[in-house]
Amino acid sequence: MLERGISVICLDNLLTGTARNVAHLTRRRDFRFLRHDLTEPVRLPVPVGYVFHLASAASPADYLRYPIQTLEVGSQGTRHALDLAERHGARFLLASTSEVYGDPLVHPQPESYWGNVNPVGPRSVYDEAKRFGEALTSAFRHSRGLDAAIVRIFNTYGPRMRPDDGRAIPTFLRQALRGEPLTVTGDGEQTRSICYVDDTVRGILDLALSDHPGPMNIGGPDEMTMADLARLVIRLTGARSDLRFIDRPADDPAVRRPDTSLAGDVLGWKPEVPAEQGLRATAEWFERELGLARTA
Repeated sequence: MLERGISVICLDNLLTGTARNVAHLTRRRDFRFLRHDLTEPVRLPVPVGYVFHLASAASPADYLRYPIQTLEVGSQGTRHALDLAERHGARFLLASTSEVYGDPLVHPQPESYWGNVNPVGPRSVYDEAKRFGEALTSAFRHSRGLDAAIVRIFNTYGPRMRPDDGRAIPTFLRQALRGEPLTVTGDGEQTRSICYVDDTVRGILDLALSDHPGPMNIGGPDEMTMADLARLVIRLTGARSDLRFIDRPADDPAVRRPDTSLAGDVLGWKPEVPAEQGLRATAEWFERELGLARTA
């Protein structure tokens, strides 16, 4: 957004993030960081034209560690972000997730699919928080006329993820770079479709700067099994690691791939970074991070 000439105020309580991710921006006059918990109301001293609500734990390891906070930021946090957008007459964008489709019975998943979600399972704190956020955003749009949009983000990866994030790609990369076995859940035949962060961000901005309300899938077509993803990481890093199979978590989806025809038709958007290129760039960043950690 800064590259497009749009000044940015960034709010984060750093529950699962780190200020180092924006340290390179803090000297800019068009960027301001405020440490703030979105479950508390937001008051800003300047007018804003866009409100992006991306606040949430996103990794299963994180939202299982912080279940109440995850539900609160999806409910109270979404309300406070919507109130802020309404006060300023701003366009609002909710970052939702492929998790609203649960363990899907339709494949690939179009935006018209309502999903197959366990409302009381261990993943429900994240799934239902996002589904509630979508409902509240839709209510503001329909009943109050708020200019609001919903983007459903599929498995995104890239630099600046935490090595201990808990999701598959950070875990595989950390283990491979340390020469450890790569832990694959279940038989490894469950699939995910991965999308490099640059492509995801471009899709989010394209939707925000359009007038489309969504929901709109933004994700990659590179569907692969978890075992194949682990083997690809081993090959790209040159590791000598083996695969170690562990128990599969409850309600872990069997398949996941977005139908992105809507994004293509409306925005002209499609992913541009191939999986091998994105994984190489991510591995190089992780290697530097782990090297810095060893030095420290």
